[in-house]
Amino acid sequence: MKSIKETLEIMNIFREREPNPRCELNYTNAYTLLVAVVLSAQSTDKGVNKATNDLFKIVDTPQKMLNLGLEKLKTHIKTIGLYNNKAKNIIALSEELVSKYNGIVPENREQLESLPGVGRKTANVVLNVWFNQPTLAVDTHVARIAHRLDFSHGKTPLEIEKDLVKVLPEEYIKNTNHWLVLFGRYICKAQKPDCLNCPISKYCHSQDKRL
Repeated sequence: MKSIKETLEIMNIFREREPNPRCELNYTNAYTLLVAVVLSAQSTDKGVNKATNDLFKIVDTPQKMLNLGLEKLKTHIKTIGLYNNKAKNIIALSEELVSKYNGIVPENREQLESLPGVGRKTANVVLNVWFNQPTLAVDTHVARIAHRLDFSHGKTPLEIEKDLVKVLPEEYIKNTNHWLVLFGRYICKAQKPDCLNCPISKYCHSQDKRL
């Protein structure tokens, strides 16, 4: 695995290039962020944003989502993969938010993860992006980059998260997901990594490095 020194050097490069990285999902409040993240599972942010563009103009609270109803929700998100199951989860989590939390998205991991369709990754994103907590969501981009750069040999998202959190100062943890996602999305792409324009190429020893 990468040494702590090299890991921090890489993160410093990311920080210099993008000191204030942002989530690329569109949202207006904690609830719409939660819905967008639930929809983003196995889907692209661009695809989710396209589907929620009209939806979030009329729905921005759990009660409004319940008023919209399952079938109408499906018509808004039918371009997203697994939309039937995601729609059911969104209606179910909206019901729980209304009945248990007065329609307010909780700022608590256990409560978030108790909601239908919300796992650790989704909770981490909401806690990080909306509530400004130093959490680290491990999605497919983060997992792939963590393995590629030898940050972690973990086989599960939680193992990878623990490896990264173990070596990174808290000030870095908050932005690590964004840095690695943006890096994986635009430079170190899964199918065709842009190694010639990679700012951390000297730290990479991957077999498919293109130089």
